[in-house]
This record gives sequence, structure tokens and C-alpha cells, in this order.
Amino acid sequence: MQRWRGLEDIPQDWGRSVVTIGSYDGVHRGHQLIIGRAVERARELGLPSVVVTFDPHPSEVVRPGSHPPLLAPHHRRAELMAELGVDAVLVLPFTTEFSKLAPADFIAKVLVDRLHAQLVIEGPNFRFGHKAAGDVRLLTELGTTYDYGVEVVDLYVSGEAGGGEPFSSTLTRRLIAAGDVAGAAEILGRPHRVEGIVVRGAQRGRALGFPTANVETLPHTAIPADGVYAGWLEVNGEAMPAAISVGTNPQFDGTERTVEAYAIDRVGLDLYGLHVAVDFLAYVRGMLKFESVDDLLVAMAADVKRCSELISAYERG
Repeated sequence: MQRWRGLEDIPQDWGRSVVTIGSYDGVHRGHQLIIGRAVERARELGLPSVVVTFDPHPSEVVRPGSHPPLLAPHHRRAELMAELGVDAVLVLPFTTEFSKLAPADFIAKVLVDRLHAQLVIEGPNFRFGHKAAGDVRLLTELGTTYDYGVEVVDLYVSGEAGGGEPFSSTLTRRLIAAGDVAGAAEILGRPHRVEGIVVRGAQRGRALGFPTANVETLPHTAIPADGVYAGWLEVNGEAMPAAISVGTNPQFDGTERTVEAYAIDRVGLDLYGLHVAVDFLAYVRGMLKFESVDDLLVAMAADVKRCSELISAYERG
């Protein structure tokens, strides 16, 4: 899959294509319907499929300080889109100047002049251009001028997550913030992932017999509520069952919120400086302060046992 940053990265000889545009944070099951349809139609037409997205999130430029917690960084979104069969991903730097493009100018500059769109696939609530003034109706009208077609795909999927609320990135963020990582996984179609570099912490886990990878997460990451979770620690493509702790470590009067993962039954791991991923499968318990370190150790052993059980049951299907 080709990855471009900015319109200037698009090959000069790029021909007609099937395009879909959106933030697509998380590439959740609703997003997958739209992107999957774009891939399907592109193959039917014998054309490449292109996903156009933005960096930073448009809300951060339009309303500074309002950047939502991110469900997936851009490289992860690109990986997920590649798995869906997308041929190219275009990340457009979202600047103040870019945000002021009128809807018709946005279409001409991006879809027509550079991507030569033959077909555009969007959800029903797609908005574009200055102050989000453009909608599907305008997109379709402009298609008659610029010789492209438009298909609208209903992205609304629902299940048990959120009490039956339609799946969305907003709902996913809310569930993660509440610690409902199982609900988030239903929407995403996979466990929620947090990535970052392993850094040196207080190393108390090592002293207690449960050495953890202290993950310095990427900016704006959507991090689950404080607590203990079952999941996986992925290093260099290897996913290891893990007990994961999120919080300030109240047992030792900590103040800095951290994400730490203990790779169950693995010894001698040296992960400092490595980029790792932590996948959250299930909530185990809230973050507590115990009467003594001995009580903490008993709880940690029980946590590891419970995490192992949950992971084994999941892997058995």
C-alpha cells in the first residue's frame, strides 16, 4: 500500500481512483463498511482505492485544545486500512489555511486535480470544507460538474456496546474512558491498542517479582480508566499474554499516570527503548491501595491468575 503525506506526494501520473475521505480514527466496524465498499467498488472498476485522512485532527485546528483522545495513531490506521485492501492512504496536514478552503475548492483541489476521483464513497453525515459547510448533497452536485459519482454507505452498526447505541469513535472513546474495553473491542472489531516506548520507571514491579514494561504513550492516546486489565504486550510482532496496570500507583503515593504491562510467565525481557503495543482485552478490577505490600502481592498474584484465565478463554474462542 502506498502512503502519502500531503498532495505533493501523490505521483504526477496518478490516474482515476475510488476515494473515501474521513478522520477514520480507530477504523471501527462502521468505518470498515465504508472503506470496504470503496475497496470493493475500486476492484470492480479496475481502479486503485484511496483513503484521505487528516493530521492533526481537524478539531484541534478549528478549536485549539479540543483534540479528542486518539483510538489509533496514523501508522496504525494505515496498517488496518491495508488489511482491508486499500491501495493508498493520503494524510493531509490540516492547517488553519487548509481549514478555510471552501467546500467546492476542497473538492477541486483534492478529489479532482490530484486524485482524479471517478467515484467517492462516504457515510451519510460526511461534512467537508470551511466550517464543515459541505455535505453529501453538495458532494453529489459537484460530481455532475467534475465527472465523478457518489455512493453513500450506511455506517451505523449497533450491538451490546453502549446499550445498543450506534457504533462511533465518540462512543468508543467514552467506553475506553470508563474502562469498558470489552465494549470498545466490540465496536473496533479487535481489542483497543495503546502504543509507545518502554521507559524506565520506579522499577517497583521488578522488586516485587512482577517486572513491568512502563509504556510512554503517544500524545493524545485514548487510555482506559485506572485499573487492572487482561490483554497482550506485543513486541516485534510477538503478542505475549499480559496483566496491565493503568493509574498512578496509589500503593506508593504515585502522582504520574502510567500504563504498565507485565508479560505473564516471561523472564529476562529487556524492553527498554523498544516501541511496543498494549492490547486491552478485559477489565479485571479498579485501582486500589492495600493495607500492606504483602496484601498488594496477594492481589497481584490473583490478578495475574485471572488475566491468564481471561486470555486463555478468549484465545480458545
